[in-house]
Amino acid sequence: MFHAQIAQRAFNTPLLVEPSKAMAFLSGLGPRITGRQLRLAGIEVAPEDMAYAALPARAGILTNGLAERYQHDGHRPFAMVDGVAVIEVSGVLVHRGAWIGQSSGQTSYEGIAAQLGAAASDPAVRGVALEIDSFGGEVAGVFDLADAIRTARTAKPVWAFVAEHAFSAGYALASQADWIILPRTGAVGSIGVVVMHADLSGQLSDAGVTVTLIHSGVHKIDGNPYAPLPDPVRVRIQAEIDSIRSLFAQTVAAGRGRSLTAEAALATEAECYRGTEAVAAGLADEVSDPASAFAAFVAAVNGRGAIRSAGSARPAKSHLSKESIMKPNATTTTEAPANDKTEDQAVPITVVPSPVPAPPAAAPTEAATAVALVRAEAAELATVGAQAARVGVSIDVAEAVQNGIRPDALRASVLNQLAARSDAAAIAVVPPPKSAAPESPLLAAAKRVASAGKST
Repeated sequence: MFHAQIAQRAFNTPLLVEPSKAMAFLSGLGPRITGRQLRLAGIEVAPEDMAYAALPARAGILTNGLAERYQHDGHRPFAMVDGVAVIEVSGVLVHRGAWIGQSSGQTSYEGIAAQLGAAASDPAVRGVALEIDSFGGEVAGVFDLADAIRTARTAKPVWAFVAEHAFSAGYALASQADWIILPRTGAVGSIGVVVMHADLSGQLSDAGVTVTLIHSGVHKIDGNPYAPLPDPVRVRIQAEIDSIRSLFAQTVAAGRGRSLTAEAALATEAECYRGTEAVAAGLADEVSDPASAFAAFVAAVNGRGAIRSAGSARPAKSHLSKESIMKPNATTTTEAPANDKTEDQAVPITVVPSPVPAPPAAAPTEAATAVALVRAEAAELATVGAQAARVGVSIDVAEAVQNGIRPDALRASVLNQLAARSDAAAIAVVPPPKSAAPESPLLAAAKRVASAGKST
């Protein structure tokens, strides 16, 4: 029996809980607590629901039972904000995790794929936001999921919002989005592979322990931790991870287009880039705070702005030297050749949102101006929201953008709330004047008795 303390509180003890909640608890945690499958007895399940009552539902490569159960119950296996599916990619990324969402500091590739598939087939979803904060994870499964993200963006816009870190496997997934946004302190990269070998032979020898591995096949025990790593085995492992790194770089190039070629990805030598350096090196597209950037994305997918996609308003990566890739400058500007389009001739790398190229319409200047105004207002609304939070006033910035509230109106609303709160506090702390209440008859009688006693 695993997790004994949880088990003793859940089983063989009276509970005041609604049955459906108990079933949800047992479906999700029961197998982990007991270490085995559970069968519910004494609860009637409709025949048509029998398949969904089987425990446990799983997110897998060949089946998608967990996402199907969510949808059968009328829920979506992802957060939904005004037509945008938000899929979390955080913590350690693992293969065969078989759950949806983040769990105990880990996120499952299969769970992400299940959410992505559900979002792609949901007609109510107009865009997908990947919220990424991960230092990476396992090689197994990551490239197949990267291909799925790249395929999904052909039908619906997919943006990656780096909460703070998108390294290694986390960046492999982020690189497949149409647009990558990170904050000033955010970092991306680490396009490389690592294998760790632990040699315990010295420790075991000091402890007087001898481990004998009896094996069949010359390479059966290659890389075992009970002996030093032989040079031929080291060379073979090095060749394997070099091959995986090449696949990593090719996957990044497939997602990033001309912004980052496979050769340029390999030239980073697994270095990590922060903020504007990431944009200069072609690993990201925009430096912005995630809240205002997400609000702009929500507005765009709902027809109130422009959607950027792969290759638009990105620097032509082939014109960056290796030195500028490895040691980018925050004020770098990339120059395009003479035969390139006008909007690609100079892209300043600053902490403000990247310029949006004008679509081939009759009045491109007006369209670009409208987009700039939407983004500027969204950024100002986010600033007002952050200032309000510091004084204890909660503001839903995304809702404000959705409802078309202007920054001045939102700022006035915050000031009104502060003024109302201040007036209420003043009323609460000011005591009534002493003359407002007459003296108690009992107290007056006590005073007269005391005064008569003194006079006698």
